[in-house]
Amino acid sequence: MTNLILRGRDYRTLQPIELEIDHGTIIDVRALSELEEEIILAPGLVDLQVNGFQGVDFNHFPFSEEDVLHATRALWQQGVTSFLPTVITAMPEEIAQAMQRLASACQHHPDVARAVPGFHLEGPFLSPEDGPRGAHPREAIRAPDIALFDSWQQAAQQHIRLLTLSPEWPHSDALIKHCVAQQVRVAIGHTSATPQQIHAAVDAGATLSTHLGNGAHLQLPRHPNYIWQQLAEDALTATLIADGDHLPADVLKVFLRAKGEQALLVSDVTSFAGQPPGIYDTAIGGRVQLSASGRLSIADAPQLLAGSARGLLEGVNFLLRQQLATLAQAIEMASIRPARQLNLPQQQGLACGAPADVLLLAAQPDGSVALRGCVKQGAAVWSENADYL
Repeated sequence: MTNLILRGRDYRTLQPIELEIDHGTIIDVRALSELEEEIILAPGLVDLQVNGFQGVDFNHFPFSEEDVLHATRALWQQGVTSFLPTVITAMPEEIAQAMQRLASACQHHPDVARAVPGFHLEGPFLSPEDGPRGAHPREAIRAPDIALFDSWQQAAQQHIRLLTLSPEWPHSDALIKHCVAQQVRVAIGHTSATPQQIHAAVDAGATLSTHLGNGAHLQLPRHPNYIWQQLAEDALTATLIADGDHLPADVLKVFLRAKGEQALLVSDVTSFAGQPPGIYDTAIGGRVQLSASGRLSIADAPQLLAGSARGLLEGVNFLLRQQLATLAQAIEMASIRPARQLNLPQQQGLACGAPADVLLLAAQPDGSVALRGCVKQGAAVWSENADYL
């Protein structure tokens, strides 16, 4: 029995189409001659870096399984149908606790399990230097340790799918190879590594750059430096935060030109998304300040960002408003490309046989898009009103 029919304009061509969905899967894509409602259909967004959302902090223990469920459903209301909960640098036992709780949430809540394909461990094997370290606590930074990583992977019930590290440490290559052998993606981030160390990490199997251009010194040598080197490495896909604060539009333009289809968006969003402006004490960055414009920074060092308070769809819209990408490119940088990095079936997009993770969008006068509805595996999980779903 057919569960759902969706009609709208294909985000790639803006031609009218109809999606037939059965048991959570797209079973047919048909061309239409006309539409009753001007809606754009697009694949659900996939965010590889979510530290928390709407008051839920995956780095402030204890958080509950219900907190993870709340964040999952809140992200659906922002168009993010799949995401990696991200645990950052902390003491070993704190990382283990967070991983255990996330794994337990996946085990006990079907909504979490179908939205969370794995976890992202960002740290603690990062640069100890101010600037590259960013908001990660210095006292918890440590050298790469295979046994320690394995203990966290066991706590996570083998759910760690992405590890961000800095290859400036001795024996980084051994940990990278160990992770790759377990089908764990390795990203370079929060690094002060030399070009030679970055190249060695790529040879060992690193394939991503975590929020390239951020987690860096305020001043760098003209050349060589670790940003140029990551841009030049053909095997590295760059993840970029396009919230308007982390990278200026001109820098994004250059990075997108350099990496082409090897560029994708992440949000690096925190629990402060949707919170009122003010000063907050948090496990991410200690005391942080959320401005009225949505910029999240370390209170005592406002030049340093402490993650983002803007979701992934806002990154898509920043690219659109700045005319840095077409609608198709901007959507795919936040959906198909990140899904491809984890080899998720969502990488098929709006195609027969793909999971029915679909967004209903409306074009806005400034060139951006607004979310009108969200479908996860064929189920309507959020709608602005009953007319859309």
